[in-house]
Amino acid sequence: MFLRGLIFLLLLNPIQAQVLSSGKPEDVGMSSERLARLDEVIEASIAQEETPGAVVLVARQGRIVYRKSFGHRALVPRQEAMTLDTLFDVASLTKVIATTPSIMILVEEGKVSLTDPVSKYLPSFAQHGKGSITVVQLLTHYSGLRPDLDLDQPWEGYETAIELAFQEKPIAPPGERFIYSDINYIVLAEMVREVSGQYLDEFAAQRIFLPLEMTKTRFLPPPQIHDQIAPTDYRDGRMLRGVVHDQTTARMGGVAGHAGVFSTVEDTAIYAQMILDGGRYNGVRILSPLSVLQMTIPQSPAGATDWRGLGFDIRTPFSGPRGDLFPVGSFGHTGYTGTSLWIDPFSEVFVILFTNRVHSDGGGSVIALRKRVASVVAASVMDLPAVEEYYYHRN
Repeated sequence: MFLRGLIFLLLLNPIQAQVLSSGKPEDVGMSSERLARLDEVIEASIAQEETPGAVVLVARQGRIVYRKSFGHRALVPRQEAMTLDTLFDVASLTKVIATTPSIMILVEEGKVSLTDPVSKYLPSFAQHGKGSITVVQLLTHYSGLRPDLDLDQPWEGYETAIELAFQEKPIAPPGERFIYSDINYIVLAEMVREVSGQYLDEFAAQRIFLPLEMTKTRFLPPPQIHDQIAPTDYRDGRMLRGVVHDQTTARMGGVAGHAGVFSTVEDTAIYAQMILDGGRYNGVRILSPLSVLQMTIPQSPAGATDWRGLGFDIRTPFSGPRGDLFPVGSFGHTGYTGTSLWIDPFSEVFVILFTNRVHSDGGGSVIALRKRVASVVAASVMDLPAVEEYYYHRN
């Protein structure tokens, strides 16, 4: 029933290619007065020290209707105001803006099949009972692998991390339950390298970021732009700025499938609009419409209560950025550093909330803020003809 309703709504709301531009909320059926409530919500979060600062971008039907920065980009060693063009370590958003689309490009080229065992492409992965784990089980976090590699022991290097991932033993049978695991995406990035001959940072830049003109999005930002990046917290006595926050990725050299990308809300908005438009943006096609559909509908095993698309979260304990009003069937992802992206294909709305909640002591939390922001945005949508038509036909 869920899929039938979802596909029905999508058919009623056919994809129209959009190039992002600024507009008034009322031009796209949203309320300026209601959107303005975001100011109070975010300022209250900063006052409660949930985060030092934030940048928010809201768009509907290709129009950016809300874009604003709040608070501070940095508190130490000196205060800096947050700016709209601040670069953020987006942490696990890497999974959906780099790794997943890279895998899907290889699927479209006939070089990878989602239902194949991972060991077809990475034979050493089959060790310790992992031979039956499929590509789709990595993408949906139903592989049975634990959340992360062991950081208790000293190790360094990309190749070492891959060998450690190959040595992992599942903690649950593949397909049995949802376990959010960075190891899944470490392995997926290695698949990209093995199949394409390029490391993930090279492949994603060439096939995704550069074609979309996401000019500020990259792994391993060079030192000359570090002052544009929101710092995170201290490691080994120094403030991290322009160096990836995730410790596993840092040990791997800054490039991994689960973390490592730095981006702005503007660049991430281009990616979000590309997804809403069925894989194309500004005349450039990155993915086919059917690839995007597969990424954004439930791919979890039959009977599962935790719903994941390919890469994207749909309904799991991590779905806070959906808020109380966006429907199940909307999708997105979060990043540990305080970033989030949520996309609703029914209303053609997406919400990007980038915060620096880990600055400067790693202690902030924006879990509640994400939910509040989403609910305010969803409540600002004043016309929704596809849903009205759906209820008309249902009745």
